[in-house]
Amino acid sequence: MKTQTAKLIFPLLIIGVLSMSGCALSQMVKASKDQGLTVEPSPLEVHANKVTFTMSANLPAKMLKKNKVYTLNTFYKYGTQEKALTPIVFAAKDYPNSATEQPKVTQEYTFAYDPAMSRGNLQIQGVASNPKTGAFKESERLGIAEGLITTSTLVQPSYYASYAPHGYNDQEELIPTNVDFFFEQGRSNLRPVEKNSDRGTKFAAFIADKNVTRTVTITGTHSPEGLDRINSELASERAVAIEKWYREQMDKYDYQGMAGQIRFITKPIVDDWTGLKTMLGNYSGITAAQKSEWNDIINGAGSFEQKEKQLQKLSTYKQVFKDIYPQLRTAKTEVLTVKPKKSKEEILTLAKSIAEGKTSADQLSLEEMAYAAANTPTLAEKKAIYEAAAKKNDTWVIHNNLGAVMMEMAMTAEGRNKTNMVRDAINHFEISIQKNANAQAQANLGMAREMEGNMEGALEAFNKALTMNPANDVRQGVNGAKGAVEIMSGNYSAAIGSLGNATNRSVDQYNKGLVQLLNKDAKSGQTTLEAVISNDRGYVWAHYVAAVAAARQGNENKVIEHLRNATTADASLKAKALADLEFRAFTGSQAFTDILK
Repeated sequence: MKTQTAKLIFPLLIIGVLSMSGCALSQMVKASKDQGLTVEPSPLEVHANKVTFTMSANLPAKMLKKNKVYTLNTFYKYGTQEKALTPIVFAAKDYPNSATEQPKVTQEYTFAYDPAMSRGNLQIQGVASNPKTGAFKESERLGIAEGLITTSTLVQPSYYASYAPHGYNDQEELIPTNVDFFFEQGRSNLRPVEKNSDRGTKFAAFIADKNVTRTVTITGTHSPEGLDRINSELASERAVAIEKWYREQMDKYDYQGMAGQIRFITKPIVDDWTGLKTMLGNYSGITAAQKSEWNDIINGAGSFEQKEKQLQKLSTYKQVFKDIYPQLRTAKTEVLTVKPKKSKEEILTLAKSIAEGKTSADQLSLEEMAYAAANTPTLAEKKAIYEAAAKKNDTWVIHNNLGAVMMEMAMTAEGRNKTNMVRDAINHFEISIQKNANAQAQANLGMAREMEGNMEGALEAFNKALTMNPANDVRQGVNGAKGAVEIMSGNYSAAIGSLGNATNRSVDQYNKGLVQLLNKDAKSGQTTLEAVISNDRGYVWAHYVAAVAAARQGNENKVIEHLRNATTADASLKAKALADLEFRAFTGSQAFTDILK
């Protein structure tokens, strides 16, 4: 009898325990209706291609039962899919004072963003369980936050191809030709011996060539001795004598209308010791001490004539008079002629022919080929000319510019073709840097890495380029691209600094307005975006993001104005605006609904 009684009592005890356990779990689930849940931010937001939020959970006092566990399972549900997140676990043993104090946990969550997640909601489900028996009770699922604010994903990539200077001067250049004619003491007539000298003959031949000439400058001088000094006009007369002879030569060689385009400048130099001092410095006929005697007088007090009389008393005067003075009795002539150059059209035609293999590359200099590439409108022809130039001489300039063309071509390419172009461009930039560390290739390297999706590598290259004292256009281009990458990386304060020093291109100013908005300055963002619209009304995304900025300020009129402009230009934005949580406060507005029909 005792054995039978024991057998009967044991099952009843188990049933009782299970009944008590189930009752406790039910009580926990029931009490969970009073739990406190907060989510920040709400709605959930996307930044740096991730969704990050903080959830705090407070359980009511006395909710946790002895030896029981309450688990708060968290999900992000979108469409027919959901993403399970790390659960929050409240084990009774970890909260010994839960009978009088509220158990609290704050947890940060991060998950990767997928465009399919754009509309969804954050849900939780409580589970009360008995670890010992495995029994559990679930609460109903509860939505606690909407998702997602995706405004940060509206950043536009900014690419700027930096070309190194081609090095060719397409402006008029003047070539100086110099010749000196010498005169007898106290005279200004140009002697036949000077005209027929080697200098005179070559100069006459130069005039005969009819070079396109802009100016002829003739500087007449005199030596310091008395006879020259008596004739104060001597220097001027010597200059005029050369001009007269030059004009005779032009008549001889039939310059006709060309002569009237040449400007003659005659400059007499009187009472000037510069020539004598210079020649004394290079003269080896007297000692350094004797030179000092000359310089002391020349640099001392007294008039020009007084100094000359003092020099005549020096023991070395006759020797210097014989060796140096005749060289001071000159008319120095400088002729500035126009450097012969090919026309722009001729250079472009030759460059194209060289690129096609029809003409020898020797027909153009490397600088002329680079100039032709820079002035060729189509990227394919630019590429062909730079490739031909690289065969002629693969300088750092050519490698950088060839890579820049490939990068520009990649901007409009897709798939494997784009990948290959970017890879080849990077190769040229790296070669350019190896040949000569330069800001243009360093900047372009950053752009290409950005195109590859290598944001860390892009920022590294951009930062290095900015330390290389780049030209202003390169610096602004780098800052624009750098700012875009910083937005993509979620570093908004850095992006504001970069974009504040970027170009005035619409894309850079648009990104500037966007990051001001993302940095919680909707007013400045709207001002910047409306400036973009003022300069470029066709920039559709500027209209859309300006509407977002207006929404954050509660300005319905501006929301309607900018959304109307955006959706008129691109009707597909109607569906986006209807689903965009940025406009959640206006979904009940008839005006808002009407423009999105």
